[in-house]
Amino acid sequence: MPITPPGKLLGSGRRADVYEIDEAWVLRRERDGGGDAAAEGAVMAHVHAHGYPVPRVRPSGSRTDLVMERLSGPTMLQACLAGTLDVAEAGSILARLLHDLHTVPALHSSDPAVRILHLDLHPENVILTPGGPCVIDWSDAVEGDPGLDWAATAVILGQAAVAGDSLSAPADTMLTALLAGPSPLTRPALTEALRRRGASPTMSRAEVELLGEARELILLRAWSG
Repeated sequence: MPITPPGKLLGSGRRADVYEIDEAWVLRRERDGGGDAAAEGAVMAHVHAHGYPVPRVRPSGSRTDLVMERLSGPTMLQACLAGTLDVAEAGSILARLLHDLHTVPALHSSDPAVRILHLDLHPENVILTPGGPCVIDWSDAVEGDPGLDWAATAVILGQAAVAGDSLSAPADTMLTALLAGPSPLTRPALTEALRRRGASPTMSRAEVELLGEARELILLRAWSG
């Protein structure tokens, strides 16, 4: 059974809410009975043990509740909007975080080509702590081809870049910086990332309709040279 929310609501995402426990810990609760806190926590503990920047976790005894270290600092998106982080630098940081993640061996697979994939690494899931960027929300994490992780991030940024709102230009700049250097991104990985994004229950019809245009932009940014 989920534990009683111990403190005030700190924030809400598409699928979960975050509550205060104390100065050191927070509770992230999946809505509608979803999620697998134990599996997600195991992945986070594994990458943390290999030096990857992720919050510490502790057992909650609930499938929907994840107790994790409370972080201090703005999200990458908040910092960009406030002008305290250059947008192109944000894209480069995302690229570095992906590269670094894919040096961590898989938790379950013995195939050396298989790595842990975050699959939702974007500017709202990176907290800029005093100690450096820290990656949150590992609920979509799986093991597989690193190219799919790069494609997933590119699709998220590409969607935002073609949405025609105030975040579009910054998202395009981030996407360009993300794909400026070598990466394992492939066209098959992009196709799979687009399929997964389109099938996500958190996507609105309007967001799904942006995927075709996002694909064309990603192809242009990744392979125009």
